[in-house]
Amino acid sequence: MYPRLRDLRQDRDLNQTELARVLGMSQTGYSKYETGENDVPTEVLIKLSRFYNTSIDYLLGETNNPKRYL
Repeated sequence: MYPRLRDLRQDRDLNQTELARVLGMSQTGYSKYETGENDVPTEVLIKLSRFYNTSIDYLLGETNNPKRYL
């Protein structure tokens, strides 16, 4: 899961500070999600899913299909 968060961010040419700002948190806090030091809370997973327009299952690594089902 954690490398997927980094890859999605980098694919959009964002740095951690920019994405942390979108999520309303510090860069240090977000960095800990990408490294796996902290688990990603449900509300942050939802925000990331909406931001990247992908499913939470994709973010979690449960599927390789990024399609979001509504």
